[in-house]
Amino acid sequence: MKIAMLGLGIIGRVWAENLLADGHDVRGWNRTPKALPWSVPDAAAAVQDAELIFVVVADPPAVQQVLDRILPGLRAGQVVIQSSTISPTATLDFAGQVQKTGAAFLEAPFTGSKPAAEARKTVFYLGGDAAVLETARPVLARLASAILHIGPTGSASALKLAMNVNIALVAQALSESLTLARSAGITDETYFTALKLNASHSGLAALKEPKLRAREFSPQFSLKHMAKDLRLALEAATDLKLPQTRNIMGIYEEGLTRGWTEEDFSVLARLLE
Repeated sequence: MKIAMLGLGIIGRVWAENLLADGHDVRGWNRTPKALPWSVPDAAAAVQDAELIFVVVADPPAVQQVLDRILPGLRAGQVVIQSSTISPTATLDFAGQVQKTGAAFLEAPFTGSKPAAEARKTVFYLGGDAAVLETARPVLARLASAILHIGPTGSASALKLAMNVNIALVAQALSESLTLARSAGITDETYFTALKLNASHSGLAALKEPKLRAREFSPQFSLKHMAKDLRLALEAATDLKLPQTRNIMGIYEEGLTRGWTEEDFSVLARLLE
């Protein structure tokens, strides 16, 4: 298929390279130009004649900037797959803009950081028309270990924000627990051996164990992006209390002020040392 990948950050670039390896005709574009053999300098050129158009950028303003560039060239028969983590309200707005052109819109936020994307184990949360999903499924399936159709447009974005709230809170608990054990003279080897035999062990603990043990925080998922997702979750929460989410937002803001924006969100363990 002819595919446009708009946004060539950590995930978009990996997806594009995997789709190229599958034999698809992929054209990439990034707001900050990247010199790649298959990238083009203009978003409108990237989407011309593309059957599927992925948008995977940072936040709602970035999605709007992308749409402003490509909306004039969209037409019936094309599918815009919006994979950025944004709010349900923004998702509905963007869906309306795309559908006015005659193109179809599929909401497709995902879970899985760089290692999962490289291993084709992304999990997609999809919102929108089931028929549009089936059009995109053959391509999405090559990138994913699971595809979950959550419901109507907006529902997948809500679930994605809920999942990231869970990840942020679990990661903070892991860091605080590890810090307490270290303060008692317990080695990391002993701590993680015990954790693996404990009911609280998680996939997140397995993913972040090497980073926490080595105190090496190169980004799998950056602090700035998780902070953005927590802000969006709190905005979507309206009158919900969510006390721990509000508390951890303050911890993320402290990490941002330390200049750790581009590091993995597990870097917040440094605040406890």
